[in-house]
Amino acid sequence: MGRGVMLALAGICVFAVVAALMLKLMPGPLHDSDYMIVGSVATLIALLVLFLVLVTTSRSSNVFFKKRRK
Repeated sequence: MGRGVMLALAGICVFAVVAALMLKLMPGPLHDSDYMIVGSVATLIALLVLFLVLVTTSRSSNVFFKKRRK
């Protein structure tokens, strides 16, 4: 399996776990805005985890800067 597919599946799994956990922890009855908040927070955390995985597994030592050619 390719690296991109694995990262996508990991992101989907993190999103699903965070969304399910937040739905379980939020007091009921839930309104439309509550579902929007759950989805937003789950998306934020999934993207943060994806970013951290990409940064920590990159091959270059300096991820954010590249040396320019002279």
